Amino acid sequence: MVKNSESETARDCVDAGQLIRLADMGDGFDIREPAHLDSALIFSSPHSGRCYPIEFINASRLSLPELRRSEDCFVDALFAGALDCGAPLLRAQFPRAYLDVNREPHELDPRMFVGQLPPFANTRSLRVAGGLGTIARVVGDGQEIYAHRIPVAEGLMRVVRYYKPYHDALKQLLARAHAKFGFALLIDCHSMPSGPSLSTLPEEPMRADFVIGDRYGASCDESLTQTLDYELRQLGYKVLRNKPYAGGFITEHYGCPHARTHAVQIEINRELYMDQRSFEKTVGFDALRHDLSTIAARMHEFAHDRFSPRRRAAE
Repeated sequence: MVKNSESETARDCVDAGQLIRLADMGDGFDIREPAHLDSALIFSSPHSGRCYPIEFINASRLSLPELRRSEDCFVDALFAGALDCGAPLLRAQFPRAYLDVNREPHELDPRMFVGQLPPFANTRSLRVAGGLGTIARVVGDGQEIYAHRIPVAEGLMRVVRYYKPYHDALKQLLARAHAKFGFALLIDCHSMPSGPSLSTLPEEPMRADFVIGDRYGASCDESLTQTLDYELRQLGYKVLRNKPYAGGFITEHYGCPHARTHAVQIEINRELYMDQRSFEKTVGFDALRHDLSTIAARMHEFAHDRFSPRRRAAE
């Protein structure tokens, strides 16, 4: 059975955004379940959490608006229409600046901590070097988060208390989809700041509305990536693949097409739906949410038509 862990305080925080005591966080995630489980799709929103622990705020040298620059604001709400096609939505409640579940469990920067990290910690990854490990050293624009080093025990506690339950829940959702439908498709949902052209092609100098990441074809069947790309373009969006975002740990770790588990990451340009200074939704939010509901339904239809064991047996 999939565990749906939350407290009433944490639920209110996810819906409204606020400071929260760690004691009220529960396991730091919740699962929005459809009325009827009819889809092998699973939607994950690991960076849209907006419950900021008071203890974390007190340890930071940054203001709450500065910390929120790393947040994938409202991404969970944008994909809420996935429930209408019978798919669940897993979402973190804690913010990415506090703990990033789209990393290995122990990508940790020794410069951040008081005490010795365990020998199994990955201290040399590129993400750690950039200050964006499992426990981030900086927010997205390079500002240092903490006023002082934090105890190693504090960092390890976050992994045990919040990281592992999130991934346990994700594994259970994937296993449930496999057991019921014979395959699983994980769509990992993110947002990206607007800015200069994301394209590396001189002939295509554009600001992408979406970037699809499938680890250069390793995490997802090509037909699924092509369909997602096509459907977004049909709705008038500008789409890039794998550059600059090919997919993080979740896409890489869970995507295994040979085992009938597919994973694809989707990045949305925040300019489409929010004011990036005030952290408020704009008039584009509702239209984008409607389009993403359409995309979820079309991906559900294609995936089940393409990968359903019954359909394949009939062929």
